[in-house]
Amino acid sequence: ENTRERENTRERENTSERENTRERENTSEREHMRDREREHERERENMRETVRTHEREREHTRERTHERENTRETENTRQRTHEREREHTREREHERENTREIVRTRARDHERENTSKRTRARETESEHTRERTHERERERKYTREREHTRGREHTRVRENTRE
Repeated sequence: ENTRERENTRERENTSERENTRERENTSEREHMRDREREHERERENMRETVRTHEREREHTRERTHERENTRETENTRQRTHEREREHTREREHERENTREIVRTRARDHERENTSKRTRARETESEHTRERTHERERERKYTREREHTRGREHTRVRENTRE
């Protein structure tokens, strides 16, 4: 009876020890599993953070690319505007030069016309002077002839009177 009791007690103790050992092993296994699960979750979170980081970097890259394109477009627009302004300046200078040339041409034409008028006026004046000179010459000749004729008549009248 005692022996059986001791064996039962030893059996219970062994069983209890095995259960405790199994319980410790299970607990250890559960802790290990929890640790592994936490580690996996950390790895997944690290991966998600890596993905977010990559996405932020891609977004920054897109933004920088967009900024470069905007800067390039702004510079191209500025250059086109500058070129249009230079072209307008060239056109205005060309128009001013054309206007100056027109003014010079008109001035030359006007000067030629004035010169022609002065030349014609001088020629007309010369012609009038020649006509007046010719007229004076004719008058002098006529006067001389009249005086000469009158002188002869006077002489004849004296001679007639003497006779």
